[in-house]
Amino acid sequence: MTNDTPMKLDSLWRGANVATMKSGQYSVIENAAIGVVSGRIVWIGKARDLPDYDAQTEHDLGGGWVTPGLIDCHTHLVFGGNRAGEFEQRLNGVSYQEIAKQGGGIASSVKATRDASEAELITSASRRLKSLMADGVTTVEIKSGYGLSLDSELKMLNVATQLGKQFPVTVKRTCLAAHAMPPEFDDKDAYIDYLCETVLPKVAELRVADAVDAFCEGIAFSTEQVERYFKTAESLGLPVKIHAEQLTSQGGTRMASSFKALSADHIEFIEESDVKVMAESGTVAVLLPGAFFTLKETQRPPIALLRQYGIPMAIATDANPGTSPALSLRLMMNMACTLFALTPEESLAGATIHAAKALGMTDTHGSLEVGKVADFVCWDVESPGELSYWLGGSLMKTRVHEGKRSEGSKNQGEPA
Repeated sequence: MTNDTPMKLDSLWRGANVATMKSGQYSVIENAAIGVVSGRIVWIGKARDLPDYDAQTEHDLGGGWVTPGLIDCHTHLVFGGNRAGEFEQRLNGVSYQEIAKQGGGIASSVKATRDASEAELITSASRRLKSLMADGVTTVEIKSGYGLSLDSELKMLNVATQLGKQFPVTVKRTCLAAHAMPPEFDDKDAYIDYLCETVLPKVAELRVADAVDAFCEGIAFSTEQVERYFKTAESLGLPVKIHAEQLTSQGGTRMASSFKALSADHIEFIEESDVKVMAESGTVAVLLPGAFFTLKETQRPPIALLRQYGIPMAIATDANPGTSPALSLRLMMNMACTLFALTPEESLAGATIHAAKALGMTDTHGSLEVGKVADFVCWDVESPGELSYWLGGSLMKTRVHEGKRSEGSKNQGEPA
């Protein structure tokens, strides 16, 4: 392209300030413009510096602030029923562990999910997904783990796939088959064998998951059991993530880091030795303040240690029926600030660039830079810090997914 040739654009977006979140910082561009071709950013900078261009469409955002689209990197959006009754139990003093021993907790969601049809699961998950999208989410990770059998796990992963096709949102699918014990098994080692010999190979063959996850905890699976499960995932070419150190210190984070896990999630009980290994492996810490709040926990993640070792800290809703019925990632950003003492800049990085890293997507998502996917949101705020300040409310003005304006679902007729 010569200096005399206009820059060809599918769309140009201007009329707002931008927090690019490059390198995890606001990295502000005032009065910015964003040029998009084929769903990717090809130019970003101050509007006054725009070269000659020829855009098929041009959009005036009308003020406010643009950020990368929010990324919810840890959810359990697909499930049958709900567990509002257990919420009441916990408020009456019954612990999460006691509820699980009584057949509640994950086990009750497993029964409801197995009993639900794929269509029913799509309908219920769609409602929850729309709530996240209305709050600025453009990428969401969805885990299985309430099926705990080959057919039911595949059903959940298929639902997650369908949601990504029906809505203007990028869906990453995670197989969390090692979530809890199914009722037909009474031996944890035998169940892990079943997952390694039957479930994971089929998941890999059908390519219905982008990663594998496990719940490593006293009430779930031991470090040794999860290690066997991860070895199988590794042999099948699937990256791993882990629920670890939520209720006790089990060494799960250290073990997962030896597999260069994408992320270790919850991690309230990790120790400095765990953090050192995370730093060496590049594993992201995913903070889940919704579960911390709902379970009325008191052990906070060691934020100072994570900062000291330069561990990227992502934030997610952990949206699930039992321990984090959260449908607002912005609310989780506030909780990360108020409960865990993150700064608003850290919380926004946690819901964008660091969340992208927790999903293995930093090359394409999480910040507004040339070459990355044009996922961004224009907010009706006077500063990006307000995204962590307001408790609820509708702050989103414009939601852009892959270069196209899309506030709602494709099924509702909005352009996508």
